[in-house]
Amino acid sequence: MKIDELLKQSSTPIGAGAFPRGPYRFHNREYLNITYRTDAEALRRVVPEPLEIEDPLVRFEIMRMPDTTGLGNYTECGQAVVVKLGQERGEYLQAMYVDSHPAIASGREISAYPKKLGAPKLYTDSDTLVGTLDYGTLRIAVATMGYKHQPMTAEDAKEEICVPTFMLKLMPGYDRKPRICELVRMQISNVEIKGAWRGPARLQLFEHVLAPMADFPVREIVAASHILADLSLASPVVVHDYLAR
Repeated sequence: MKIDELLKQSSTPIGAGAFPRGPYRFHNREYLNITYRTDAEALRRVVPEPLEIEDPLVRFEIMRMPDTTGLGNYTECGQAVVVKLGQERGEYLQAMYVDSHPAIASGREISAYPKKLGAPKLYTDSDTLVGTLDYGTLRIAVATMGYKHQPMTAEDAKEEICVPTFMLKLMPGYDRKPRICELVRMQISNVEIKGAWRGPARLQLFEHVLAPMADFPVREIVAASHILADLSLASPVVVHDYLAR
Protein backbone atom coordinates (compact mmCIF):
# COMPACT_ATOMS: atom_id res chain seq x y z
CA MET A 1 0.00 0.00 0.00
CA LYS A 2 1.30 3.43 -0.97
CA ILE A 3 1.82 6.02 1.76
CA ASP A 4 -0.85 8.35 0.37
CA GLU A 5 -3.36 5.48 0.43
CA LEU A 6 -2.30 4.51 3.95
CA LEU A 7 -2.95 8.04 5.21
CA LYS A 8 -6.53 7.87 3.96
CA GLN A 9 -7.40 4.91 6.21
CA SER A 10 -9.71 5.56 9.17
CA SER A 11 -8.11 3.01 11.51
CA THR A 12 -6.52 -0.42 11.68
CA PRO A 13 -6.78 -3.19 10.63
CA ILE A 14 -6.24 -1.95 7.10
CA GLY A 15 -9.14 -2.87 4.86
CA ALA A 16 -11.50 -3.53 7.77
CA GLY A 17 -11.03 -0.64 10.18
CA ALA A 18 -12.51 -0.59 13.65
CA PHE A 19 -14.68 2.36 12.63
CA PRO A 20 -15.42 4.33 9.44
CA ARG A 21 -14.20 7.81 8.69
CA GLY A 22 -16.58 10.47 9.98
CA PRO A 23 -18.20 12.90 10.36
CA TYR A 24 -21.02 11.21 12.29
CA ARG A 25 -24.59 12.45 12.55
CA PHE A 26 -26.85 11.26 15.38
CA HIS A 27 -30.54 10.86 14.56
CA ASN A 28 -33.18 10.48 17.30
CA ARG A 29 -30.59 10.49 20.06
CA GLU A 30 -32.51 9.97 23.30
CA TYR A 31 -31.21 11.23 26.66
CA LEU A 32 -32.12 10.43 30.24
CA ASN A 33 -30.28 13.03 32.34
CA ILE A 34 -30.31 13.15 36.13
CA THR A 35 -28.35 15.98 37.75
CA TYR A 36 -27.50 15.41 41.39
CA ARG A 37 -25.40 16.88 44.17
CA THR A 38 -22.55 14.79 45.56
CA ASP A 39 -19.46 15.17 47.78
CA ALA A 40 -17.09 17.92 46.66
CA GLU A 41 -13.98 16.11 47.91
CA ALA A 42 -14.88 13.00 45.92
CA LEU A 43 -14.94 15.12 42.76
CA ARG A 44 -11.71 16.96 43.54
CA ARG A 45 -9.87 13.65 43.85
CA VAL A 46 -10.44 12.84 40.16
CA VAL A 47 -11.19 16.07 38.26
CA PRO A 48 -7.87 17.31 36.81
CA GLU A 49 -6.45 20.79 37.12
CA PRO A 50 -6.94 23.45 35.80
CA LEU A 51 -10.67 22.58 35.96
CA GLU A 52 -12.39 23.92 39.07
CA ILE A 53 -15.42 22.72 41.03
CA GLU A 54 -17.84 25.16 42.58
CA ASP A 55 -21.15 23.42 43.32
CA PRO A 56 -20.50 19.62 43.47
CA LEU A 57 -22.95 18.61 40.74
CA VAL A 58 -22.86 15.53 38.51
CA ARG A 59 -25.04 14.73 35.50
CA PHE A 60 -25.73 11.02 35.18
CA GLU A 61 -26.68 10.35 31.57
CA ILE A 62 -27.89 7.44 29.49
CA MET A 63 -28.02 8.05 25.75
CA ARG A 64 -29.84 5.78 23.34
CA MET A 65 -28.53 6.17 19.79
CA PRO A 66 -30.60 4.05 17.38
CA ASP A 67 -29.38 5.69 14.15
CA THR A 68 -25.83 6.99 13.97
CA THR A 69 -24.01 7.57 10.69
CA GLY A 70 -21.33 4.90 10.29
CA LEU A 71 -21.70 3.56 13.84
CA GLY A 72 -25.23 2.18 13.77
CA ASN A 73 -27.26 1.40 16.88
CA TYR A 74 -25.84 1.61 20.42
CA THR A 75 -26.25 2.99 23.94
CA GLU A 76 -23.94 4.90 26.30
CA CYS A 77 -23.98 5.75 29.98
CA GLY A 78 -21.73 8.21 31.77
CA GLN A 79 -21.08 10.78 34.47
CA ALA A 80 -20.34 14.42 33.66
CA VAL A 81 -19.08 16.69 36.45
CA VAL A 82 -20.08 20.36 36.40
CA VAL A 83 -16.83 22.39 36.25
CA LYS A 84 -15.36 25.77 35.39
CA LEU A 85 -12.31 26.63 33.29
CA GLY A 86 -11.47 30.27 33.74
CA GLN A 87 -14.80 32.05 33.27
CA GLU A 88 -16.35 29.27 31.16
CA ARG A 89 -18.65 26.74 32.75
CA GLY A 90 -19.06 23.26 31.34
CA GLU A 91 -18.85 19.57 32.17
CA TYR A 92 -15.95 17.18 32.61
CA LEU A 93 -16.66 13.69 31.30
CA GLN A 94 -15.34 11.36 33.97
CA ALA A 95 -16.36 7.98 32.50
CA MET A 96 -18.54 6.44 29.80
CA TYR A 97 -19.75 2.85 29.44
CA VAL A 98 -20.71 1.77 25.93
CA ASP A 99 -22.08 -1.40 24.31
CA SER A 100 -20.48 -0.91 20.86
CA HIS A 101 -16.87 -1.53 19.88
CA PRO A 102 -16.88 0.92 16.90
CA ALA A 103 -18.26 3.64 19.18
CA ILE A 104 -15.64 2.90 21.85
CA ALA A 105 -12.75 2.76 19.38
CA SER A 106 -13.72 5.89 17.45
CA GLY A 107 -14.48 7.84 20.61
CA ARG A 108 -11.09 7.06 22.14
CA GLU A 109 -8.93 7.27 19.00
CA ILE A 110 -10.49 10.23 17.16
CA SER A 111 -11.41 12.20 20.26
CA ALA A 112 -10.84 11.80 24.00
CA TYR A 113 -14.03 10.17 25.23
CA PRO A 114 -13.26 8.04 28.32
CA LYS A 115 -15.17 5.02 26.98
CA LYS A 116 -15.00 1.42 28.10
CA LEU A 117 -17.20 -1.60 27.59
CA GLY A 118 -20.47 -1.77 29.50
CA ALA A 119 -24.11 -2.73 29.00
CA PRO A 120 -26.38 0.33 29.40
CA LYS A 121 -30.09 0.24 28.52
CA LEU A 122 -32.78 2.90 28.18
CA TYR A 123 -36.43 1.92 27.89
CA THR A 124 -39.98 2.72 28.99
CA ASP A 125 -41.54 0.53 31.67
CA SER A 126 -45.26 1.37 31.86
CA ASP A 127 -45.30 5.00 33.05
CA THR A 128 -41.58 5.18 33.86
CA LEU A 129 -38.48 5.95 31.83
CA VAL A 130 -35.79 3.52 33.01
CA GLY A 131 -32.04 3.54 32.55
CA THR A 132 -29.75 0.78 33.74
CA LEU A 133 -26.03 0.03 33.53
CA ASP A 134 -24.43 -3.39 33.92
CA TYR A 135 -20.68 -3.96 34.00
CA GLY A 136 -20.05 -7.58 33.21
CA THR A 137 -22.74 -9.49 35.09
CA LEU A 138 -23.23 -6.89 37.83
CA ARG A 139 -25.73 -4.03 38.03
CA ILE A 140 -23.99 -0.68 38.52
CA ALA A 141 -26.79 1.88 38.18
CA VAL A 142 -30.59 2.14 38.08
CA ALA A 143 -32.23 5.43 37.07
CA THR A 144 -35.98 6.06 36.93
CA MET A 145 -37.94 9.11 35.79
CA GLY A 146 -41.63 9.85 35.46
CA TYR A 147 -42.45 9.56 31.75
CA LYS A 148 -43.06 12.94 30.08
CA HIS A 149 -44.57 14.65 33.13
CA GLN A 150 -43.86 18.29 32.16
CA PRO A 151 -42.83 19.77 28.81
CA MET A 152 -39.42 21.37 28.59
CA THR A 153 -38.66 24.15 26.12
CA ALA A 154 -36.39 23.42 23.19
CA GLU A 155 -34.18 26.32 24.29
CA ASP A 156 -33.68 24.84 27.77
CA ALA A 157 -33.04 21.38 26.32
CA LYS A 158 -30.46 22.75 23.90
CA GLU A 159 -28.75 24.70 26.67
CA GLU A 160 -28.50 21.54 28.78
CA ILE A 161 -26.93 19.24 26.21
CA CYS A 162 -24.81 21.84 24.39
CA VAL A 163 -22.62 22.95 27.28
CA PRO A 164 -18.86 22.77 26.62
CA THR A 165 -17.51 19.33 27.44
CA PHE A 166 -13.98 18.75 28.74
CA MET A 167 -12.17 15.42 28.48
CA LEU A 168 -8.74 14.04 29.33
CA LYS A 169 -6.72 12.53 26.47
CA LEU A 170 -4.13 10.23 28.04
CA MET A 171 -1.99 7.97 25.85
CA PRO A 172 1.36 6.33 26.70
CA GLY A 173 4.25 6.07 24.28
CA TYR A 174 6.07 2.88 23.44
CA ASP A 175 8.33 3.47 26.48
CA ARG A 176 5.14 3.56 28.62
CA LYS A 177 5.77 7.17 29.54
CA PRO A 178 3.04 9.73 28.71
CA ARG A 179 3.13 10.63 25.03
CA ILE A 180 -0.16 12.57 25.00
CA CYS A 181 -1.63 14.12 28.13
CA GLU A 182 -4.09 16.84 27.18
CA LEU A 183 -7.29 18.46 28.36
CA VAL A 184 -9.59 18.92 25.37
CA ARG A 185 -12.84 20.76 24.83
CA MET A 186 -15.69 19.87 22.49
CA GLN A 187 -19.27 20.98 21.99
CA ILE A 188 -22.36 19.56 20.35
CA SER A 189 -23.42 21.33 17.16
CA ASN A 190 -26.21 21.38 14.56
CA VAL A 191 -28.85 20.46 17.11
CA GLU A 192 -32.52 19.88 16.36
CA ILE A 193 -34.60 19.25 19.49
CA LYS A 194 -37.47 16.89 18.68
CA GLY A 195 -38.94 16.64 22.17
CA ALA A 196 -38.00 17.43 25.77
CA TRP A 197 -39.60 16.78 29.15
CA ARG A 198 -38.94 17.08 32.87
CA GLY A 199 -40.16 14.88 35.68
CA PRO A 200 -39.38 13.38 39.09
CA ALA A 201 -36.42 11.01 39.20
CA ARG A 202 -34.42 8.65 41.37
CA LEU A 203 -30.92 7.24 40.94
CA GLN A 204 -29.23 4.27 42.61
CA LEU A 205 -25.50 3.60 42.21
CA PHE A 206 -23.80 0.37 43.26
CA GLU A 207 -20.12 -0.01 44.12
CA HIS A 208 -17.76 -1.72 41.69
CA VAL A 209 -13.97 -1.46 41.64
CA LEU A 210 -13.73 -1.10 37.83
CA ALA A 211 -16.90 0.92 37.29
CA PRO A 212 -16.74 3.25 40.30
CA MET A 213 -19.79 5.40 39.63
CA ALA A 214 -20.77 5.10 43.28
CA ASP A 215 -17.63 7.04 44.24
CA PHE A 216 -19.84 10.07 43.51
CA PRO A 217 -22.71 9.25 45.89
CA VAL A 218 -26.17 10.69 45.35
CA ARG A 219 -26.88 13.30 48.05
CA GLU A 220 -29.70 15.24 46.36
CA ILE A 221 -31.51 15.01 43.04
CA VAL A 222 -31.46 18.48 41.49
CA ALA A 223 -33.16 17.96 38.11
CA ALA A 224 -34.05 15.34 35.52
CA SER A 225 -34.75 15.54 31.81
CA HIS A 226 -35.75 13.35 28.88
CA ILE A 227 -34.57 14.78 25.54
CA LEU A 228 -34.85 13.57 21.95
CA ALA A 229 -32.63 15.27 19.36
CA ASP A 230 -30.66 15.10 16.14
CA LEU A 231 -27.12 16.43 16.49
CA SER A 232 -23.47 16.36 15.48
CA LEU A 233 -20.25 16.44 17.49
CA ALA A 234 -17.63 19.08 16.76
CA SER A 235 -13.95 18.14 16.65
CA PRO A 236 -12.18 18.52 20.01
CA VAL A 237 -9.73 21.36 20.66
CA VAL A 238 -6.77 21.14 23.05
CA VAL A 239 -7.13 23.65 25.89
CA HIS A 240 -4.28 22.46 28.12
CA ASP A 241 -1.17 20.36 27.35
CA TYR A 242 0.13 18.82 30.59
CA LEU A 243 3.44 17.84 28.97
CA ALA A 244 4.26 21.37 27.74
CA ARG A 245 6.20 22.38 30.84
